[in-house]
Amino acid sequence: MQKKAIAVIMGGGRGSRLYPLTKERCKPAVPLAGKYRLVDIPISNCLNSGINNIYLLTQFNTASLHRHIQETYRFDPFAGGTVDILSAEQTEKGDSWYQGTADAVRQNIHHFTNSEYDYVIILSGDQLYRMDYDKIIAEHIKNDAEVTVAAIPFPADNCKGLGLMRVSASLEITEFVEKPTDPNVIEGLKIPENIAGTLKTGNAKECCLASMGIYVFNRKTMIDALDNSMTDFGKEVIPSLLGSSKLRASIFEGYWEDIGTVKAFFDANLQLADPMPQFNFFSRGRPIFTRARYLPASKINRCSINHVIIGDGCIITDSYLKRCVIGIRSVLREGTRLENVIMMGADEFESADDRRQNKELGRPDVGVGLNCEIKNAIIDKGARIGDNVKLNPEGKPDMFEKNGVFVRDGVVIVTKNTSVPSNTVF
Repeated sequence: MQKKAIAVIMGGGRGSRLYPLTKERCKPAVPLAGKYRLVDIPISNCLNSGINNIYLLTQFNTASLHRHIQETYRFDPFAGGTVDILSAEQTEKGDSWYQGTADAVRQNIHHFTNSEYDYVIILSGDQLYRMDYDKIIAEHIKNDAEVTVAAIPFPADNCKGLGLMRVSASLEITEFVEKPTDPNVIEGLKIPENIAGTLKTGNAKECCLASMGIYVFNRKTMIDALDNSMTDFGKEVIPSLLGSSKLRASIFEGYWEDIGTVKAFFDANLQLADPMPQFNFFSRGRPIFTRARYLPASKINRCSINHVIIGDGCIITDSYLKRCVIGIRSVLREGTRLENVIMMGADEFESADDRRQNKELGRPDVGVGLNCEIKNAIIDKGARIGDNVKLNPEGKPDMFEKNGVFVRDGVVIVTKNTSVPSNTVF
């Protein structure tokens, strides 16, 4: 059964809600948890579920994503398997960008025909969760479904922006509403008591079943469902199949976070530094894979550290860190204080010659300088922060931006490769 399934991961659109983190990269390439990238989550779930024929559909700012995939996911030629990157391309049939999730799959169906598969699982590239796809495919087959939609119980008062469904006692989908805003519609889609009583989720009857954007299709059903001009699975394709195809929900009750906004990304990362996070990279079995970099262990000198994740290859000296995620090759110098900070690190170490050149150019070295105070911030890769810099979003208007420093959702963001001069107070 596992060899008969392929996976298609959606690379996402422009990522405007995650901007400026998506200024120079697409959403799946955004760094996560000090050493990973968002795309590592669905790919790892696939590999742990026995699915190793994976297609990644991309179109915006794809260079860093392509480099990460090519340097990370190399398969044994005897065992087979591939992560195939499919970018939007001009063909005789059309020359447009992907117009939505369904259109992206439609434009690439001809690439899938080389694979022997009976089922295709459609995944998002910007979510944080751990799932055994083998189970949802087995459930799909057992119930003779044509389409299975992964669903999660979600509080009804927080469901705006999600696709909601009504199901029968056998979990067949009888109604699907994409991103409803009317409170009465949402109220009417609450989980019925006979189903709520079977779930582990507390107070499930005050929840709705929300689509996770994960779909299992029979091969023929998918091809037939895309033989039209519909552009999006949630808005058009899934509702159009109601009554004509057997649609079923598969309820997932684990941790799941859609990292579509700066606030969601910030909170999900910092929560990983908690003593017992809801998503735990330290869980035994079902590992999350990423690029093997062969970096040295991090060096920590005379520091006060409280609930912090530190990636490989870091040098942190005489600093105070509280609830932070520190990415690979990060450098923090004496007297610096970080609180609620995500620091993504750097792509390479600076040499002595680099530092001499920095001095000649009057720019800070990569990393954070002496005696800095930074709170509630994201410091993107390659950023250079001078000495005595103070960064704090408090009192700053949202959507503020100046010289590569932004405020989004109450978070200061120092964008990739930005230099913040010494003595800056923001």
